[in-house]
Amino acid sequence: MPHPLPDFDHDVVARFLRYVVIDTQSDPASPTCPSTEKQKDLGRLLARELREMGIADADLDAHGYVYGTIPANTAKAVPVICFCSHMDTSPDCSGANVKPQIVRDYQGGDIVLPGDPAQVIRARDNPALAGQIGNDIITSDGTTLLGADNKAGIAEIMDAARFLLAHPEIKHGAIKILFTPDEEIGRGVDKVDLKRLGADFAYTMDGETAGHIEDETFSADAATLTITGVSVHPGFAKGKMEHAIKIAARIVERLPHDTCSPETTEGREGFLHPVGIDGTLEQARLAFIVRDFTEQGLRDKAALLDRIVKDVMKDFPHSICKIEITPQYRNMKQVIDAHPRVMDHALEAIRRAGLDPVRGSIRGGTDGSRLSAMGLPCPNIFAGEHAFHSRTEWVSRQDMEKAAETIVHLAMIWEERA
Repeated sequence: MPHPLPDFDHDVVARFLRYVVIDTQSDPASPTCPSTEKQKDLGRLLARELREMGIADADLDAHGYVYGTIPANTAKAVPVICFCSHMDTSPDCSGANVKPQIVRDYQGGDIVLPGDPAQVIRARDNPALAGQIGNDIITSDGTTLLGADNKAGIAEIMDAARFLLAHPEIKHGAIKILFTPDEEIGRGVDKVDLKRLGADFAYTMDGETAGHIEDETFSADAATLTITGVSVHPGFAKGKMEHAIKIAARIVERLPHDTCSPETTEGREGFLHPVGIDGTLEQARLAFIVRDFTEQGLRDKAALLDRIVKDVMKDFPHSICKIEITPQYRNMKQVIDAHPRVMDHALEAIRRAGLDPVRGSIRGGTDGSRLSAMGLPCPNIFAGEHAFHSRTEWVSRQDMEKAAETIVHLAMIWEERA
């Protein structure tokens, strides 16, 4: 049953519009943490706003992480919970000079974006729009991404924190807030200080449709192929040259065409996906990401790649191809399943917010994947984001408000059931 919250004067939209105009795009080629200094621009603003609302320990550290604590206001011994979102936006699409717009009282159909009319949020490609009739839809102008991934989550956490601090009659344990850099490039928790955070359980606010919660992600490896060919002057190369770039191209061409790729899989199917190729005649490098929900699935895909490489290399007897497999993150489900109340409390919080909870899996990873592996069980709760990493990204005001209410209910439930 829904449990309405008293006097929840949401400011989530105003916060969101303030945050998305700050360019926080991360850079996978940068070795620093954060990968881009501009992520700290948002971090400084968030730390200041947290202090202004009364969170005395709010701080931006040297690595670009924002920490803060809402103190407990109950005599009960309540587990410390954390709410986490990431500040960076995807390198796949520009996040500079974002110009958000609000389509009020959406009545269905396509949404043409004014900055580039070729960019259209099409109803047929966004079935979730069917549930947004009468709602306010926030988009970019079509020249950039919006940044709802994950500034919607940030705004929701901030809105909920302000509400909890303004309503001391709502009892809760200590609540930790964590905003991370570089999630989009797989480094979101590389420098997180779990001792400083001091949480027992956590939730990322980085999901899609309202009411959804995910307790399972892909497991992920990276595969790097280093090909050393045979370099010979092209004028005297017949029967001698073995071109490393052409070997790499042959390997890519031998990948399955109708399965085992992002464009041919869905649901619980994994994939083997080339993400980079570079090189010269003498040496080339191929980068892959390997994804599956099970460890055996990862091993099967690595074995497939090994078979393809060995078969191709038969035609290049004087060349060498080395394969290096590097673990990236693991399915968080095994860790979360060992702590059933983490999900039970979240499902109840979603119900109290007036939504029907939907439990699912993510065809990807979150900061929660690695936090769970590090000993901090961390499911992923909806933030209302849609069409991530694209110029047609969108989120609704009503979904963000429901996410903020879910956070508040979740804090209350942990205290009630302690």
